[in-house]
Amino acid sequence: MTRRPAVMGIINITPDSFFPGGRSDSTVHAIATGRQFFDAGVDIVDVGGESTRPGAEPVSEADELARVIPLVSALAQLGPVSIDTQKEAVARAAVAAGATVLNDVSATLVELAGELGVGYVGMHRQGDSRTMQDNPHYEDVVSEVADSLRALALRARAVNVSQLWLDPGIGFGKTAEHNLELLSHLDVFRVLCDELRCGLFVGTSRKRFLGTLAPDFLDVDDRLEGSIATEAWSILYGADVIRVHDVAVAVQLRELLTMPTDEVVA
Repeated sequence: MTRRPAVMGIINITPDSFFPGGRSDSTVHAIATGRQFFDAGVDIVDVGGESTRPGAEPVSEADELARVIPLVSALAQLGPVSIDTQKEAVARAAVAAGATVLNDVSATLVELAGELGVGYVGMHRQGDSRTMQDNPHYEDVVSEVADSLRALALRARAVNVSQLWLDPGIGFGKTAEHNLELLSHLDVFRVLCDELRCGLFVGTSRKRFLGTLAPDFLDVDDRLEGSIATEAWSILYGADVIRVHDVAVAVQLRELLTMPTDEVVA
């Protein structure tokens, strides 16, 4: 395959993120983790200071700023950094500290990305963190998510967003069946992104729906194999960016799947 997707490594400097392996409890530890990520070959590190897992409680603006800005400032000296936030003030401060991409699960900061001249990841989500898993319903999840992302892309183009990626929001306001339906139709989103001249962004790493696929995946610590399988699927079906916790494995996976066929040794 000729497409070579980027690998985005996750660093959550929060006490309540759903996967302990992606969680740092101090700036010093998080900086060390980020350095390890870049050494492992990730293309960008995604910094978050507020958990967006289902049922997560909001974090104050002051607390989120205190968590992420020192980390963004330090990691931006090592490589590209994105900020995972829903707050305008945090996004502005993070960009001032060196972040070059806004990763926005709320789809509310697109105009700000245009104003600041940075890249933008816009995600589909039904509801917010506290309500999104309260009986999510769709008549046709693939077409409804695609229509929503198309509208978001038009908003982004209207404000001249420099780089745009669209994320179908696997695990955000969807049942396990919805998530599998979206994954099995990534080709639809690949076509949409080609039409809109933007990138396709997919995040499945360690997510709860993987626990429905097999009894061995029920605990978040046991979802590595499911993560690898769905990340491989995402790469093969056109993802431009995969967002991951297990960065070394994901980088190796990317290199394997994008290796020129004439370099493969029988």
